[in-house]
Amino acid sequence: MNVLNRKWWFRIVLGLFGAFLAIQLVPYGRTHANPPVTGEPTWDAPETRALAKQACFDCHSNETEWPAYASIAPASWLVQHDVDEGRAVLNFSEWTRPQEEAKEASEEVLEGEMPPAAYMLVHAHARLTPADRDRLARGLARTLGQDLKPEARARER
Repeated sequence: MNVLNRKWWFRIVLGLFGAFLAIQLVPYGRTHANPPVTGEPTWDAPETRALAKQACFDCHSNETEWPAYASIAPASWLVQHDVDEGRAVLNFSEWTRPQEEAKEASEEVLEGEMPPAAYMLVHAHARLTPADRDRLARGLARTLGQDLKPEARARER
């Protein structure tokens, strides 16, 4: 590698480092506010709540446990966006407001759509065994006063 190439690589690395430092000044994603819990659903069983806390509460409640990387941009932006979006569609801590997406929660868990695979890569505690996934889906359906669709029940057998 000649001297000219080294200079360019140094400038590129220095520029990327400078950009990384500059994005830390963007204020989005570091508030880590957990609003108060105003009401939870009437859980069908303590086990359902425990499984939901394990797999769902970081994005779908006001009891988020913020990881250390949630303070470093751009990861902080992604985490904040996911939590904001999760709380908007289903929030187990604000059960007094309408929860229009709640009716789909049990099926999404059963079908493996929730928790998302990308989330489970960094949060091993959210990985559910097939039996736990089934228990959570059934518990959510009972908690929300719903029945699993026939095709979902057929997949369980």
